[in-house]
Amino acid sequence: MTTITRFCGFIFLFVFFLIAQSVSAQNPLKVAPNAFKEKLDNAQVNVLEYMSKPGDKEPMHSHPDILIYVIHGGKLKSTTPDGKSRVVEYKTGDVIWRAALTHSIENVGTTEVKALLVEVKK
Repeated sequence: MTTITRFCGFIFLFVFFLIAQSVSAQNPLKVAPNAFKEKLDNAQVNVLEYMSKPGDKEPMHSHPDILIYVIHGGKLKSTTPDGKSRVVEYKTGDVIWRAALTHSIENVGTTEVKALLVEVKK
């Protein structure tokens, strides 16, 4: 393998890594503005309102550590960048603490899901 070929391969991998990082760390407000609305943003937290109708899908996005208060429950399928999925049924009134996560979401239930998300800033 020539030095130029190796160099081009290195550049390709470097650029791919940068693109993958930027895709996996997308702000939910930017990638899914119909689902997420900012309610408060200060030095400590970012509070988002989340709404998802049955069949709605939100593309890959990231959250820091987060507190979730479920206003109206339902079933959501969460898929991480490695392709692993899980369906979670949220109940109205649930309060959930979740560690930082990058995922896409699909409302696989029959109800509109509404929640308040409190993202903790470090």
